[in-house]
Amino acid sequence: KLGKKPSGTDCPAIDGLIKESDETAGEIDDKSVLDAAIVANAQAVEHYEIARYGTLIAWAEELGRDDIVRFLTTNLNEEKAANTKLNTVALRKGVNRKAAS
Repeated sequence: KLGKKPSGTDCPAIDGLIKESDETAGEIDDKSVLDAAIVANAQAVEHYEIARYGTLIAWAEELGRDDIVRFLTTNLNEEKAANTKLNTVALRKGVNRKAAS
């Protein structure tokens, strides 16, 4: 849409979240607790992505780039939906409750 091919780039923040997730998983023996930790770590990634998309949208708005705002807003909504699904797993599916018992 924007006339450019996406390119990969390193993200130290996401790398840090992944490292933390790996370390946490290596320290937990109880499967129920591990499940809750995995959901929590996935939510940390989603929250980071939501924050970054929010910032990018604000910048695009400031530049008057409504085309980019629409594109990024679609991505933001996808990240919010993913976070909602993780909340459902943690709370309604009982992952957190099982970990606490």
